Amino acid sequence: MSDKTIDKVEWTVCFVYEFARLYNIDMKQAFNYLCRYDGIDFVDRHYDFVHTQSFKSMVHDVAEYCVKNGGHLQ
Repeated sequence: MSDKTIDKVEWTVCFVYEFARLYNIDMKQAFNYLCRYDGIDFVDRHYDFVHTQSFKSMVHDVAEYCVKNGGHLQ
């Protein structure tokens, strides 16, 4: 596995953790939500940009993206 792939996976795991923490859900729920409403796909496609931003900023931006795709967060 390339170093970039490892970095991408590690960043994504940290992102899911921060998303779960912010919305007070467990990581499995966060990952399932992000998959269902295309948040993980968004992170994957735009990794070169998203990993340069703060987790706080990206959690809010990806959450908004998921809501636009039908997700509901509290």
